[in-house]
Formats: sequence, C-alpha cells, structure tokens
Amino acid sequence: MKSATPKVLHALGGRTMLGHAMTAAGELAPEHLAVVVRHEREQVAAAALDLDAGALVVDQDEIPGTGRAVQCALDALDARVHATRAATLAQSDTVHDDEDGEHPLGDGVDGAVVVLAGDIPLLDGATLAELLAAHHADGNAVTILTTELDDATGYGRIVRESGTGDVTAIVEHKDATAAQREIREINSSVYVFDAAVLRRGLGGLGSDNAQGEVYLTDVVASARAEGGAVRALLSDDPMLVEGVNDRLALATLGAELNRRTLERWMRDGVTVVDPATTWVDADVELAPDVTLLPGTQLHGATTVAAGATVGPDTTLTDVEIGAGATVVRTHGSLSVIGEGASVGPFAYLRPGTVLGTKGKIGTFVETKNAEIGAGSKVPHLSYVGDAVIGEQSNIGAASVTVNYDGVAKHRTVIGSHARTGADNMFVAPVTVGDGAYTAAGSIITRDVPAGSLGVSRAQQKNIDGWVESRRPGTPAAEAAARTRDAAGDDATLAPQAKRELAEHNALNGANPSTDDDGDASASTGSA
Repeated sequence: MKSATPKVLHALGGRTMLGHAMTAAGELAPEHLAVVVRHEREQVAAAALDLDAGALVVDQDEIPGTGRAVQCALDALDARVHATRAATLAQSDTVHDDEDGEHPLGDGVDGAVVVLAGDIPLLDGATLAELLAAHHADGNAVTILTTELDDATGYGRIVRESGTGDVTAIVEHKDATAAQREIREINSSVYVFDAAVLRRGLGGLGSDNAQGEVYLTDVVASARAEGGAVRALLSDDPMLVEGVNDRLALATLGAELNRRTLERWMRDGVTVVDPATTWVDADVELAPDVTLLPGTQLHGATTVAAGATVGPDTTLTDVEIGAGATVVRTHGSLSVIGEGASVGPFAYLRPGTVLGTKGKIGTFVETKNAEIGAGSKVPHLSYVGDAVIGEQSNIGAASVTVNYDGVAKHRTVIGSHARTGADNMFVAPVTVGDGAYTAAGSIITRDVPAGSLGVSRAQQKNIDGWVESRRPGTPAAEAAARTRDAAGDDATLAPQAKRELAEHNALNGANPSTDDDGDASASTGSA
C-alpha cells in the first residue's frame, strides 16, 4: 500500500478492511474470534480490540505463511478453552485422571473453525453462513470457498477429482505446473475446517515450496490422505472474494461496495437520484421514502428517517435525521436533526448540535454544542455555540453567541418564544428570558428578563452635508447635491435630523468648522 498505515486498516465504505472481516465473522455468532497479527502489530491489535473487546489477539512468530498464522491462532484458542475448563473443574473439585496420555482438559476447541483473510472486504456474513451450512450438510473435513476468474494469475488453483468434483489439492501459482495454471477456479483463502482435522493437519506442515512458507492449503492434502471429504462451494461473484493489495484495488472495491450498498437501499425503497455521485457507508441506516440528491455523502452511523431529503452536495457523519427533514448543502457531524426540521443551504453542524422538531438552521449558519428547540429558527449568517434556545424562538440575522473568553467556554441561554434582533452579540454567560426581545445591533452582556426588551447601542446622529463637504466631486456628493437642488434645503431631512443639524450649527456656527487643511470637523463616516 506504500503507507504508514497497515494494509488491513485502510478503509472503504466507512470500515477498515479488518472491520469488514470481523463484521462478517461476527455475523456467524462464533464462540471465539481470533485475530492474527504480525506486521505493525500494535496498530492492528488496538484496532481489533476497538471493534470487539472480546476478540483474542494472536501474535504470529517469524515463521511466515498462512498455515503458521492459523497454527498460532489454534494454539491460542486451545489454551483459552483449556483455561476455561480448568477454572470450571476447579470450582467443581472434580478430578480427571490422564491414564491414556491425552490432555486432561481435552484437545481444545472443537466443531467448525472458519478461517478468512483480512483483506477481502466485500465478503459478507451471508456468504460465510452459506459456506458453513454446506460444510455441516455434507459432513466435510474441509470446505473451501472458491470462484472463477478469467485471469487467475497469482492465485492458488483448485484441483478437483474427476467425476466426484471433490478437491484433491490447492496449488499456489508459483508451485503450479503449466497445466494447473490453466485452471480458472481459484482459492479465496476462506475455509471451514473440522477442528480435529485442522489440528492434525497443522501438526504435519512444512515449508518445502517456492516461497519457503508454511501453507494452510497443505492441510487439504492431509485431510484427503486420512479419508476426509474436501469440497468447495463455488461463488459466482468473484468480487466477494477479491483481495486488496494496492490503492487501485482499494478504490475499485470501494466503488463496488458503494454500488452494492446503494442498490440494496434503492431496492428497499430509498430514492438515489444520482448513484454516481452518492456515497453511503456500510453502517448508515436509511428508511423507506428517503431521498438522496446528487453529491450526498453519508458516513459513520448516520441514520435517516422516512420521508427525509438529504442533498444536494451534503456530507454528514454520525448524524441522526428525523422523518420529513430536509438537509441541503450542509456539512455536519455528531448532530441530531428533528422531525420536519430544515437545515441549509451552506450550514455547518458541529458536534453536539440538536435541532428540534420543525426547527430551522439556515444559510451560512454554524452551530456547535447547541440545543435549538422545536420550531425555533436561526435563519442566516449566525454562529450558535455552547447555547440552549427554547421553543418557537427566532434568532435575528448575523447573531453570535460569544462563548469564548480566551480561557474557557461559557453558555448562552435564550428562552422560548423569544425574538432577538439582527446583528446581536450575546456575550456569555448570559440568559435571555422567555418571550423577551432584543433590539437590532445590541451587544447583550447582561441577562434580559422574561418579556423584556434588551437594548445596548449608541444613539444615532446624522451630520447634514457631510458627504458634499468631505467627499466633494464624488458620485455620492453629486447625487446628494442633485437631490437637494430638486427638493430644496432640508426637504429630505426627518424632524430628528433637522434638530441634530440645528444643534450642530449652534455649536459650530452656520458652517462646519474646518481644521488647518480645510477639512470638515466630522472625522469618520461613522460619526
């Protein structure tokens, strides 16, 4: 893979290859699950235990080969079974004599042992269950999952007995004769063994082959030699057992997995408008009558309830979407969107966002660790972080919950049926009560009691003639002059502006005062 990441930890469909293998194995409800590790042992072992804390992680030693890997696993499983039996016997004070030279606690695991590789991510539990059922139904010593390829280069070939079709041997490509290399049926590296047969066969394995490895496939020959039935289940779907050895194969199988995932959901009643641009991870859950629009990506444990519409151009990870909700051009993670709610376009839902039933998070709104109640709206151009908003409240445009003081985060609480003005800054910690209003342009630093109006802004002043005196010759000054000429002096001024102008003239004389450079004394456009 040319990567610092171990091959089996590369992901497709929202799971690592190891995750796909362990998920498929887990669907058989096995009594024991062993994961053999060698290359990049610490990373792979940690990932396996994250997926299943009860898994037995087994270290393969320096002896190479699949046979050695399974031998290490079987030894570890036998030791686990012996320890469990010993503990049971110790509690019952039962004594067993070992007069026959056998292990006093038995051989170890018994029954069927399923073996699969960690780099065949499309293999599913249903196929494994079919393989296991065939093994039991036929009373086989070994059952092998196989498939046929037009080009079988590099794969072990299945050699069958004429007439019966039983498997006589599996020959690795490098050890195969010219005639054997013409065989199209290949070994998938997925097997079911009878535990006793596997144990005896592993005991006699050697490494006399082109690779110098201990091959698990040699157990097939030993099983045949002792009279056991060795049969194969031929899958007509080669992609199920396709392995990954490089990034190209990873992308190819990732696309195929996504195609199959979308096909399954569409057959279950989900509308996918453009499968070519829609990606849905293996663990995502979709209800009937969900619609996925082009450019949608659903990752992780995302769930979408009936009648919801997601997309276009939306990426969600671990998001819960309620029935009938719409999410448009949105990026979100670890959030909950209530029934009938709407989000977007161009919204950013950060972890901890909870939007209530029929709530709204609108255009260019970012939320984080925010609970927004049923029917409440944050329509546009706002940031709501570390906040609680009650029901049926409306947050004005360009509002910000100022939650960070440079050291710690603080919380803003806005009650139900509140109406906050545009361009409000809520400097946390602060509370706006139920039914309260805040005026546009206010910086709210103190609590606003229920039913009150919170106002925090300077009184506006208009300086008449400022543009013509400070920006002479500009289009704005010329437009102002034309208006004044047409309407007469002061005709366009409101009463308040006239009073302001009169006060200004009384203080400064009939004309605006000038400094040494001849500039009017009003210094900025915000005066």
